[in-house]
Amino acid sequence: MALHTPDSAQAGNATPADIGAPLLDAHSLSLRHASDAGVADISLSLQRGDIVGLLGLNGAGKSTTLRLLCGALVPDAGSVQVNGYSMSDNPLQARAQIGYLPDQPPLYDDMRVNEYLTLTGRIRGLDRANTARRLSCIIDQCALGDVRRKIIGTLSKGFRQRIGLAQALIHEPAVVLLDEPANGLDPQQMEGMRQLISDIGRNQTIIFSTHLLAEVKATCNRVAIIHSGRLVADRPCSGDDLETVFQEATS
Repeated sequence: MALHTPDSAQAGNATPADIGAPLLDAHSLSLRHASDAGVADISLSLQRGDIVGLLGLNGAGKSTTLRLLCGALVPDAGSVQVNGYSMSDNPLQARAQIGYLPDQPPLYDDMRVNEYLTLTGRIRGLDRANTARRLSCIIDQCALGDVRRKIIGTLSKGFRQRIGLAQALIHEPAVVLLDEPANGLDPQQMEGMRQLISDIGRNQTIIFSTHLLAEVKATCNRVAIIHSGRLVADRPCSGDDLETVFQEATS
């Protein structure tokens, strides 16, 4: 289904966010899993240009939080607005504002890179001309020029992560959600991913999950620490006490 952002006549009471309003505004999100506590009372507000690290130990609730933010999961309580659109009242419009990279990139291994990204552009509602325009931009931005005609299944982990990021960016979303984007990358690939996230974050809002404090310090301007399903800290990344704050918050 094409995820066009409709005009105001089709969007009900929802309107795009005013200048200066949060691009992502989540209030008191809670979800209880059958097997564990899930997440409880998560609130986050992100402005354009924010790069926020969702930091926590394995199993803290980071992936669940991102799935709630992108609409892949429906919360038991709480609300999400994305660029002025309510995830509950206008879910298609809200999701159209989001680019999402899950922990396992949603790739088709038997497709060529350019074919796959063209497909994702069309699924996201771009017409042929805009798909071609965005494909050219995103291939360059994600440094995929050398592999654009190669079969995805033949490529390295680093390239596969970049392709996964490219599919999340193809429709120029206001908000980008990345689940452990540097997971499994070697040091050189990790540095390339850091630089790419920093470049994207100049014009878009990014939140990415990680269990590595070094990733947050190298890339983010804010850190949101989650532990046992609860947000225990939300603060700037500046200051020499970040490691102490993380250790105390997760002990």
